[in-house]
Amino acid sequence: MAHLETGDKAPDFALPDESGATVRLSGFAGRRVVVYFYPADDTPGCTKEACQFSDRFDGYAQAGVEVVGISPDGAEQHRRFREKYGLKVRLLSDLSHEVMESYGAWGEKTLYGRKSVGVIRSTMLIGPDGLIERAWYHVKADGHAEKVLAAITA
Repeated sequence: MAHLETGDKAPDFALPDESGATVRLSGFAGRRVVVYFYPADDTPGCTKEACQFSDRFDGYAQAGVEVVGISPDGAEQHRRFREKYGLKVRLLSDLSHEVMESYGAWGEKTLYGRKSVGVIRSTMLIGPDGLIERAWYHVKADGHAEKVLAAITA
């Protein structure tokens, strides 16, 4: 799937969160939401990114923006990850990679010179109308939550 760009319609999804509740993109209609895609719970980069989004949770809330993370990990793994680090963001499970593929966040990537297929660390800012306001692909985990918040409040 090609990357999404500003003005594209964000693909709808219905995925389970860490408690098993179904979260739908359409449930955020009328509000802005940040959806970030990450490879795996409790790995160094992903933990740093999740903690930084959680550390800025109040800033996002003040801007009227919710934040959800999506990875291929299951609900139980997400629950343990949230508890271990006191994360505030909701974590959704995309076991089939279908949603990640629809957002261009799953595909071939190169790490240390080796090609593999997996999650492409990406973030989408989706507007109240369900359109992509901004898309970031191949992001660096450290400092990314701050960059996204700065773009929202600019």
